[in-house]
Amino acid sequence: MSSKRELVLDAAIDLLGSRGTRALTHRAVDEVAGMPAGSASNYFRTRESLLTGIAERLEARDYADWEALNRQPTPRTIDELIDGIAAFVVHAVHTDRVRTLARYALFLEAQTMPAVRETVRRGHRRLTDWAATLLAGVGGDRSATHILVGQFDGIILHQLVNPAPDFDPRPELERLVRALIGGAAG
Repeated sequence: MSSKRELVLDAAIDLLGSRGTRALTHRAVDEVAGMPAGSASNYFRTRESLLTGIAERLEARDYADWEALNRQPTPRTIDELIDGIAAFVVHAVHTDRVRTLARYALFLEAQTMPAVRETVRRGHRRLTDWAATLLAGVGGDRSATHILVGQFDGIILHQLVNPAPDFDPRPELERLVRALIGGAAG
C-alpha cells in the first residue's frame, strides 16, 4: 500500500504527464490525489521540492517496473537483456505513457531549477550505472552503456512523438546490443 506522500507524488506524476507543466500546482495535485486542500504543500512546500520528489519517485518506480517486467533483476544472457530492454521500452510508451511524458516534462523543468537538475542527474547516473552492470553481466563493455541508454531513451521519445502502430523496438535494440557486445551469441 502506498503512503500518502507516494499518493501525492503519483498524482503529481499523472498530472504532469497528462496535462503538462503549467497544470502542475499544489492545488491541482490535491484534487487529482483526492486529498484535502494543502496536502501536497504539507509534503512539498515549493514547486521545486515537488519536482524533486517527482524525480525520485519516477526513479523508484522504474526499478520496480524492470523487476516486475522481467521477473528477475539481472538478465543472464544477451537475449534476456534485449528482451528486458524491449519490454521496458514498450511499457514506457504504452502502459506507462503518462509517466514517461512526465519524465520528459521534468527534464525540461530541471533546466531552470538546480536542485531538480541535480536530482535528475543523480537518477540518470544511477540508471546508467545499473545499465552498465546489466550490460557487463552478459559480457558487454561498461563504457558502451551511454550509447545503449541514449538509444533506448531516443527510441522512447520518438515513439511518444510519432507513434508507429506496429511498434516493436526489439530488432533495433538487438542490433545495437549485439554490436556493442561485439556480436556475442545469446
